[in-house]
Amino acid sequence: MKKKLSEMTLEELWQLFPIFLTAHQPCWKAWYAGEEHMLKEALPHAARISHIGSTAIPAIWAKPIIDILVEAPEGSDLTVWKEAILPCGYLCMSQQEDSISFNKGYTEDGFAERVFHLHLRYSGDNNELYFRDYLNERPAAAKEYEALKLRLWKIYEHDRDGYTQAKTALVKQYTDEAKRLYGSRY
Repeated sequence: MKKKLSEMTLEELWQLFPIFLTAHQPCWKAWYAGEEHMLKEALPHAARISHIGSTAIPAIWAKPIIDILVEAPEGSDLTVWKEAILPCGYLCMSQQEDSISFNKGYTEDGFAERVFHLHLRYSGDNNELYFRDYLNERPAAAKEYEALKLRLWKIYEHDRDGYTQAKTALVKQYTDEAKRLYGSRY
């Protein structure tokens, strides 16, 4: 009998759900659009719902996981928002006072065809939008980020935290530059 995901250790989860990258897939845009539509109906008061992460950057390889940022109005109760998101098929992965993370598409047999990470935060906590736009508008920067990800892939195949940490300096560099260039775009 297979263990439930909730019974697995972090190491078991990382083995079942390794990091892997693939060339950009045109279907990712449609997958996001479908989720966005459903989420807008479930969360009509969202300040903004956005496609973020590498699947939102058509020029680069990415983990085939659609990242979604949902911005709730400042001061709203994120627990109420959580209760509206869970019926959309999402599982709560972590919860802090100012953010909640969800996923969808993880099964005891591995990844489903469509996998999503949803990041619920207050309006304005959206550095990922700056990073996404910076890479989409600067192909050389996007290719530099892609090269870093490809180098790190096999090193951190079963260590998501290590993979994310190893990318942090470059992500911060480009995000800071984007914020200087774009000002209060969002």
